Amino acid sequence: MSDYPEIDALLQALCAAPGVSGCESGAAAVAASLLEKEMPVHFDALGSVTGVAEAQGETLLLDAHIDQIGLVVTAVDETGFLKFARCGGADTRVLAAAQVTVHGKTPLPGVIISTPPHLRKGDEKKSVDFDDLAIDIGLTQAAAQQLVAPGDRVTFNGDYVHLCGNRVCAPAIDDRAGVAVVLRCLQLLRGVAHPWRLAVQFSVQEETGGCGAQTSTFTLRPKQAIGCDVSFASAPGIDKEKYAALGGGTMIGYAPALDYDMSLRLSALAQEKGIAAQPEVMGGRTGTNCDNIQVSRGGVRTALLSVPLRNMHTACEIVDLADLEASARLIAAYIAEGGVAHA
Repeated sequence: MSDYPEIDALLQALCAAPGVSGCESGAAAVAASLLEKEMPVHFDALGSVTGVAEAQGETLLLDAHIDQIGLVVTAVDETGFLKFARCGGADTRVLAAAQVTVHGKTPLPGVIISTPPHLRKGDEKKSVDFDDLAIDIGLTQAAAQQLVAPGDRVTFNGDYVHLCGNRVCAPAIDDRAGVAVVLRCLQLLRGVAHPWRLAVQFSVQEETGGCGAQTSTFTLRPKQAIGCDVSFASAPGIDKEKYAALGGGTMIGYAPALDYDMSLRLSALAQEKGIAAQPEVMGGRTGTNCDNIQVSRGGVRTALLSVPLRNMHTACEIVDLADLEASARLIAAYIAEGGVAHA
């Protein structure tokens, strides 16, 4: 049992649902069922989940993306193996022998084939290309074509596992962690007076370019926005300057694409409220939805909080629930305290 049962339950429910970029309906349905406890919910034309708590005041948007990385079937070859391509930033180095689920007419278990090391030649010791990989679902070509078609998505299998302390491991924590943070923030704000008209978007297709956030933000017309995503946590072999401490608190973003005053306000609130936080400095774009949010319409003042994540874009992503709770509490404090002066 973790020390943070509320956000633990949210994250586990969200990670259990499939939602590869472009086919997010499973995960979106779960997110919508949780969000509708806090505000009316709407699905936009691209499939993003949006909600608005109608109130007086300027609109503050909370964003997290609902899609996960995965694969997309490109063909069924003459032997029944499924050829595939990336759908998001899947890494070939961790694919060989991975267990997957092919979302065809029915969910089908599969395994990505791997040449045993005994049979590899000297020049085949390195990571292989996607063209050299295939998925074995145990069927002939004719049988497979009855159940699978090009365009079907593939997810990586993995259980939601509680590690020691408050750490958990699962696929799709990028970015169901952000969705869980936003939902937990809304729980913390129940009954709390604040000056905002709150809007929420759980956006689609972040892993393939961010168009979900771009279109939803245009519709919701916020004055300010806070994005919640994941970023790199400590791991062996990574320079200390390039990661944050797992369990060290939420990561407050500083970047040209982010509003400096909002970042400073979040940092001050973290100190004032005793919320664990650490800086994340980027010299250009953030690589998150914030890059698209900030240029919507006439511009949106945007901040970014990230949850430290180990093993990003794998089936074994690891976070510390304390960092998720810190992120939720800091966003709730920003909302309750009125944020920065309105532009």
